[in-house]
Amino acid sequence: MSDVHNSSHSGSRPAVEATALSRVYRTGPEPVIALDKVDLAVAFGTFTAVMGPSGSGKSTLLRCVAGLEPVDDGRVAIDGVEIGGLGDNALTKLRRERIGFVFQSFNLLPALTAAQNVALPLRLAGLRPDPGRISQALADVGLDQRAGHRPAELSGGQQQRVAIARALVTGPAVVFADEPTGALDSASGREVLRLLREVADDEQRSVVMVTHDPVAAARADRVLFLADGRLAGELANPTAEEVAARMTGLEEQAC
Repeated sequence: MSDVHNSSHSGSRPAVEATALSRVYRTGPEPVIALDKVDLAVAFGTFTAVMGPSGSGKSTLLRCVAGLEPVDDGRVAIDGVEIGGLGDNALTKLRRERIGFVFQSFNLLPALTAAQNVALPLRLAGLRPDPGRISQALADVGLDQRAGHRPAELSGGQQQRVAIARALVTGPAVVFADEPTGALDSASGREVLRLLREVADDEQRSVVMVTHDPVAAARADRVLFLADGRLAGELANPTAEEVAARMTGLEEQAC
């Protein structure tokens, strides 16, 4: 993985750190407070799930800490690098090299093979992808035999596993996953969660996942709950039943 980075992480530096994050949308007649002074710290080698009722701000939080959306106030650091002061080129480079993304809709390019999709972040970074590295990334997600297949020739679960390989090929500090099992059947979803759990168990990186599924959240080390743009508690080593009960309480309060 040394083509892109070769940083060693200190035990004290978080993979992701956000302080007093605020985000207000002003597109309608009244401003909508999506995030209200949210603090977040994610250690390397951990799996964090983010949950909350619809409109609680969980996807906004993910986009803001990943540098996909600006914040109105507060600071965000990825692997010790503050993103607020970065110019567009430096922010793009940071996202490309230090952050991996996995989305519900896979976001694979249909004209490219699985191997070409995995290689894309390296090509965008101006690197010549090592075929052995691409093969290994696909082997890590159990798809080394499908390298030449295009997305339309793969199942939804296989496409999401290609997306995970693509997210990991640059050796990121953190993988952000937004509803990664939302479009999958339960068996494919379990396989994707198993892979994300393995990713998070590597002390060189961490996983932050937004989900609405208590079973998915129970694979995480902790679950953070959002309500009305604010943190509304957390659970460590959660069970699906504990998560579901906490979510029911938050949804009742939101009504």
